[in-house]
Amino acid sequence: MAAPSSPEKTMDKRTAIFLNSAYITSGSEYFPADSEKLQHYIVDFLEKEVGNDLKSLRNVGDLLEKLTEENNVLERQVLTVSSSAPPKVSAALSAAEEATCSLEALLQKEQFISNMLNQHLQGAQPWMDNLGQLLNQVDTIERHMKYLQCLQHIEELSAAVQQCLMTSSVWEAIRAVDSMAALDAGLSESGCSHLQDFLRETLFFWHKIIKDRLASDFEKVLTQLHWPIISPPTQSLTPTANYQEISSQLELLVTQLLALQTSDDLLSQRTLAPSVSSTQPVSSATPPSQAPPLCLPIQIMLLPLIRRFRYHFYGNRQTNSLSKPEWYLTQVLMWMGNSSTFMEEKIQPILERAGATISARVELCRGLLSLVQEKVASDACRLLYDDMLFCHLVEEVLQFEKELRSNHSYPAVLPGLLHLLLEDTTLQKWLIVEKKMAVEKMDAMLSAEGAWSSQYKDISDMDELKAPDCAETFMTLLQVITERYRALPCHSAQLKFLGLQRELVDDFRIRLTQVMKEESRCPLGVRYCAILNAVNYICTILGDWGDNVFFLQLQQAAVSLGEEAVLGGLGVMEVGRLASLEGSLFEGLLALLDRLKGDMMGRLLEWTMREITEKAKPYCQDRWLSLPSQHDQSTMSLSSSACPMMLCVRDRLLNLHQVLSLSLFQLAWQGLAERLDNFLYQDVILSNHFSDGGAAQLQFDMTRNLFPLFGHYCKRPENFFKHVKEACIILCLNVGSAILLRNLLKETEEDTRDWAGAGDPPPESALHELGVYCLASCDVLILLNLRASWPGQ
Repeated sequence: MAAPSSPEKTMDKRTAIFLNSAYITSGSEYFPADSEKLQHYIVDFLEKEVGNDLKSLRNVGDLLEKLTEENNVLERQVLTVSSSAPPKVSAALSAAEEATCSLEALLQKEQFISNMLNQHLQGAQPWMDNLGQLLNQVDTIERHMKYLQCLQHIEELSAAVQQCLMTSSVWEAIRAVDSMAALDAGLSESGCSHLQDFLRETLFFWHKIIKDRLASDFEKVLTQLHWPIISPPTQSLTPTANYQEISSQLELLVTQLLALQTSDDLLSQRTLAPSVSSTQPVSSATPPSQAPPLCLPIQIMLLPLIRRFRYHFYGNRQTNSLSKPEWYLTQVLMWMGNSSTFMEEKIQPILERAGATISARVELCRGLLSLVQEKVASDACRLLYDDMLFCHLVEEVLQFEKELRSNHSYPAVLPGLLHLLLEDTTLQKWLIVEKKMAVEKMDAMLSAEGAWSSQYKDISDMDELKAPDCAETFMTLLQVITERYRALPCHSAQLKFLGLQRELVDDFRIRLTQVMKEESRCPLGVRYCAILNAVNYICTILGDWGDNVFFLQLQQAAVSLGEEAVLGGLGVMEVGRLASLEGSLFEGLLALLDRLKGDMMGRLLEWTMREITEKAKPYCQDRWLSLPSQHDQSTMSLSSSACPMMLCVRDRLLNLHQVLSLSLFQLAWQGLAERLDNFLYQDVILSNHFSDGGAAQLQFDMTRNLFPLFGHYCKRPENFFKHVKEACIILCLNVGSAILLRNLLKETEEDTRDWAGAGDPPPESALHELGVYCLASCDVLILLNLRASWPGQ
C-alpha cells in the first residue's frame, strides 16, 4: 500500500483541482472571468465553507469530490455540443445547395416552356383571328334567326287571332293576345326598338278589335239591364223572359273582358307613361300611392256616365257653374248610390266567380271619382282670386269627402278629393281665406248687440260657465275650423291650421284685453264680468283640447316633424315635455289667458274690497272698549255700525254669484274671504282695545252674521277667516285662562330654555287646545294685551 500523502500535499492537490474546476467554469454564472476576481471568489468561498474552524477541514474532501463531479459534467456537455453541432450544420448546408440546384433547373424549364408557348401562340394567332370572325358571323346569323323567329311568331299569333275572330273563337283570340302581351313584356329590355314597335302596333290593333267587339256586346247587354241607372228605381223591375240568357251573356262578356285586362293594362301604361312624364309636374296634390287601373268591364260601364258628366258640367252649359260645385258633386254621389245595388247584385258575383279580388262598387266609385278630381282641380285653379267661391268649393269638397267615406264606405286607403286641397297654392289660399273670414267674424261677434250676454242665461242647468255669446261663438268658430281640417291626410297641413287657430286665439285674447281696459273703470259691471267669464271659458275649452286624442296626435306629429310654426321659440326641455305628453300645444296660450284672468280677478276683488272697507269705516271706529258685558244684555244683536258692511258683503256675493261662472265664483268668494279676514284682523281687531262686552260683540258679529254670509257656498266658512276666528277666541277667554296663557307666553318669550328637554309642554300645545293654529305666540300676546279687563286695572 502506498503511504498516504501529507495533508499539505493533499491540500495543494485538491486546491489545484478546485482551481482547475473554477477555471473551467469561469465562464459560467458561478465564477467571474478574470483571475483577480476568481481569486477573490475562491477566498470568499473557502471562508464560507471552511471558515476559521480547523475541524471543518475534514469536509474538504467531500467538497472537492462534488466540484470534481460538476467539472466532469460540464466537460461532457461541452464535448457533446462540440461533436454534434458540425453534422447538423453540414446537413443543412447540403439541403440548401440541393434546393438551389432544383430551383435553377425549374427556372430553366419554365423559360423553355414560356418560349415554346409564345412560339405556339404566334403560330396560332391567324387561326384565332379567322375563328373569331366566324363566331361573330355565327352570332349575327343567330340573332337574325331569333329576330326572324320572333317576327314569325308575332305573325303567327296575329294570324291566329284573325282566324279565331273569323270563327268567333273569342277565348282563343284573347289567349293569343295575352301571348303577344307576354312577348312584349319579355322584349322590354331588348334593344330591338323596331321589333317592339311592330309588336305593340300589332297588339294594339287586335286588342282594339277584340275590345271593341266585346264592348259593343257588353253595352247591348247592359242596355237590356237598364244601365246606366241615373235615378233611383221607383219599383222593382220584373225579370224579362230571356233574363237567364241575358245573365249568361253578361257573365261571359265580363269574364272575357277580365281576361283581356292584362293586355289592356300594358297598353294603357305604354300610352300614358311618356305623356305623364313629359306633361305633368310633380305636385303635393298627387296622392301618396297610385291605385291600379280600373277593371276593364267597369271602364266600359262608366262610358255613358262619363258622357253625361262631360255634357252637363263642361262647356257652356248652365249646369257648368263655378258657383255651384255642389251640382256635379251631388250628381256623382247620386250615381254612386243608385248604382250600388246593381253592382253588388249583378257584377260582384261574376267577379268573385272569375277569381277577381276587387269590389265592383268601389271600382265604379273610383271611376266616377276620377271625373270629380279632374273637375275640382280645374275649378280650384280658376277660383284662387275669388274668396267667396273658393270657400264654397272647399266646403263642398269637404262635405263630399265626408259623405263618400261614411255613406258609400269608400276605403280610406284610396285617395278621395282632399289631396287636391293640399296642393301648395290651394293650401296657402285656404289658410289665407280661413284667417280672413275668422277675423271678420271676430269683429262682427264682438260688435254684436248681445255679444256679452249668455244665450243660456235663463237655463240654470246649462249656464255653469256663463260664457258670453261672443266667446262661445269664437270657440265654435275654432271647432268648425278643426272639423274642416281634421280629415286632411297630411299632418303637416293639419299643423298649419293648428298654428292658425293658435294665432286666432291670441288675437281674440288681445281684443278681450282691449275691451277689458275700457271696462276696468267699473270692474263690478256686467260687461267686465262677462269678459272674465269669456277668458275662463276659453281656458276651459283649450284645456280640454289639450287632452283630446286628435290634438295629442298632432302634438306627436309636431315633435317628430319639427314644425317651426308650432314649436317655434320652445326650448329643448319644452319640446321634451311635449314629446312625453306632459304638456300640450296650448300651454303658452293658457299661460297668457291665466295671467289675464288673474289680473282681472285681482282688480275685481280689489274694487269690491274698496267698497266694503268704505262701508266698514264706522265699524272700525266703534267703541269696543266701552261696550257692556254680555250678561248685561238679554239678547245679542248685530252691531249697528256693521250693518252697512254686512249688507255690502251680501250684495256683492249675490251679484258675483249671478254674473260669474261657478269656477270663477269659487275663486272670487274665497279671495274675498281672505282679503276680508286680513282687513278685519288688521283694521278692526289690532286697531282697537276690547272690553269683555266688546269682544263678545265682535265674536257675535263674526260668527252669527259674517260667517253665515259665506255659509251658502261652503260647509265651514270660518275656516276661511282663521285670523278673525282665532282672535275672537283669544279675546273672549275668561280672565283666569287669559292670565295663565299670558304668563305662559311671557315666560316662553323671556326664557330660552329648551322646552323639549325640560318636560313642560310648549306654548303651541296650549294654543292648539284652545283651537288656535294660525296665530303665532307673539300675535296671541298682542291680542291679550288688547283686552281691557285685567285684575287690578
